[in-house]
Amino acid sequence: MTDKELLQKKGISESQLAEQLERFKTGFPFLRLKAAASIGNGILKPAADDEAAYLKAWDEYLAGNHRITKFVPASGAASRMFKDVFAFVDADYDAPTTDFEKKLFGLIDTAAYKADLDKACTALYGKDVDTLVKEGRQKDVARALLGRDGLNYGQLPKGLLKFHRYNDGARTPVEEHLVEGALYARGKDGKVNIHFTVSPEHKALFKALVEAVAPKYEKAFGVTYEVSFSEQHPNTDTVAVNPDNTPFRNDDGSLLFRPGGHGALIVNLNDIQSDVVFIKNIDNVVPDRLKDDTVKYKRLLAGILVSMQAKAFDYLKRLEGEPTEAELQEMLRFLQNDLCCQDEKAQSLKGAELKAYLQQKLNRPMRVCGMVRNVGEPGGGPFLAYNQDGSVSCQILESSQIDMDDPEKKAMFEKGTHFNPVDLVCATRNYRGEAFNLPDFVDKQTGFISHKSKNGRELKALELPGLWNGAMSGWNTLFVEVPLSTFNPVKTVNDLYREQHQ
Repeated sequence: MTDKELLQKKGISESQLAEQLERFKTGFPFLRLKAAASIGNGILKPAADDEAAYLKAWDEYLAGNHRITKFVPASGAASRMFKDVFAFVDADYDAPTTDFEKKLFGLIDTAAYKADLDKACTALYGKDVDTLVKEGRQKDVARALLGRDGLNYGQLPKGLLKFHRYNDGARTPVEEHLVEGALYARGKDGKVNIHFTVSPEHKALFKALVEAVAPKYEKAFGVTYEVSFSEQHPNTDTVAVNPDNTPFRNDDGSLLFRPGGHGALIVNLNDIQSDVVFIKNIDNVVPDRLKDDTVKYKRLLAGILVSMQAKAFDYLKRLEGEPTEAELQEMLRFLQNDLCCQDEKAQSLKGAELKAYLQQKLNRPMRVCGMVRNVGEPGGGPFLAYNQDGSVSCQILESSQIDMDDPEKKAMFEKGTHFNPVDLVCATRNYRGEAFNLPDFVDKQTGFISHKSKNGRELKALELPGLWNGAMSGWNTLFVEVPLSTFNPVKTVNDLYREQHQ
């Protein structure tokens, strides 16, 4: 296949290819920071009375004719979750040696997948897990857990793994998201819309699981589920290059394209026709006994969103007329204080210029992002950062976007009080009810270049601006503190032994 034919197949233009190749040469600039966001400086911590008002606002919104969707990125295999298990299988010793290995097998009776693993071990070796462990055959147990002839957990996505035990069986993260949706995203018509982004090879498995379990939860919660799936669009793939920035070619001479990272999902999100969209990672779920905080703070974030949106919509409608100078200043204070979008140049604007500025800044997608206290988790955090137009707004940044060679910027990142748990509620329609075109609000300067390899050959890959980072840079953003109890990701299989997942 020629380069031109490959580009046509993927829906990528020659100019897009040239732009990507040029980006490897120029790189991406670091973002200019004003401060790490904190309580009272970019992060809102509502008082009890305000919480009650926001929760009420969400309940009232749900009583209206609005379409709500839960958007759950769920593609990719869980292989990193089992990295240490793979290492144990390949190790030159047989008995569990590391603390991780001892914990894995020492607590395996409490695992939600234990019953399935017993069946797999019996089918493969004629003995259940406990017997194999007593005989010192932990590696056989690990092979049954990971391998295609067993549970195949080493290759399946996290969403399809058994996470939590209940009296009536075990639940996967997909099921926990179905339950969550019924508890805080149920529409007036009783429908719960949930969208999963999945990889092509796992789509059929996701569909089969949902078809099997949805009736059970529909009956339990008195709802009707509308579950949809999408895959990352081929035209969001990015070309790979050699270390010298020349195009990387496969053994057959064809260009190598790779998925452009989770930032590519802004296109999938753009296809969701809803008024409000919740976004949360697939593995951040808890059993029912711990869901109260999750549900409360999801409702709180949504209540803040629709309250702020209603105010912005009112102002935008008034801007279609001839508001007074006092009204324009009121709107500017709302933009600066409530939406935390500040621009020194705006202070000197008056009349028609201020009106045009407010129309531009208020008529944008809006998101409210939950932030938890920093407990040393790797990843991004909330900052007040300068935008391309010189304004300052709330942005979620990764370390790759910050100049860590600058002692001041490095200290700002390392001493940040809060962490991004990926807990977003988004409004993607304008005040006239029309859907925003979300790719218009992406800051293309916020991607990054990563180093990978294929078949032993080094390559450089282009990562698109992250979904909740640069892909949403042009949105109006509010940060709200939420408790650490709402953040319970599963990074390794042993995380399932934590109290929050038992």
